[in-house]
Amino acid sequence: MTLYYRDDAVQVTSESIRSGGHVVALSDVTYVWHARGPKTLAVRGRVLGRGVLVLLLSLPPLVALICVVSLAWSAQERGNWKVTLIVLAAFAVGALALIPFLEIPLGWLDRSYERGSHVHELWVQHHGREDLLLRTPDALRFGQIYRAVQRAVEQQGDHR
Repeated sequence: MTLYYRDDAVQVTSESIRSGGHVVALSDVTYVWHARGPKTLAVRGRVLGRGVLVLLLSLPPLVALICVVSLAWSAQERGNWKVTLIVLAAFAVGALALIPFLEIPLGWLDRSYERGSHVHELWVQHHGREDLLLRTPDALRFGQIYRAVQRAVEQQGDHR
C-alpha cells in the first residue's frame, strides 16, 4: 500500500480515500473532479482582511510622497533647501530602518494568498453516485489532496 497524502482528516492511499468519515475504495472510483463551493464567512473575512492589509501597506508610501512633494514645493517658494533636505534625509533613514519590519505583514499577505479566496470541493463518482468527499477553504491543502487523489487514481488505472 502506498500513502499519497495524510493529515488529521484526510488519507489518500493506493487502496482508498478516507475523508470526513467517508471511505471510498479506489477500485470503485470512476471519476474525480473538483468544484468551487459557496463562499463561507471565513473566506469572505480573509479576502476583506487581505484588502485592509494592502490598504494599510499602501497608505504610508502615498502619504510620504505627498509630504515630500509639499516639502519640496514650500522649500522652492521660501528658498530654504537646507532644512528641507535634512528633514527628507531623516525620513529616508527612518524608512530604510523600518523596511525589515515589513516582513511580518508581507508574510501575512503571502499566507492569505496561499490559503486562497474560494471554498474548494473534491467530488468522486463511485457505484453510480456522486459524493462530496472534501470541502475546504485552504487552497494549498486542497491542491495537495487533489494531486494525491489524481496520482492514486492514475496508479490504479495503470494496474488494471
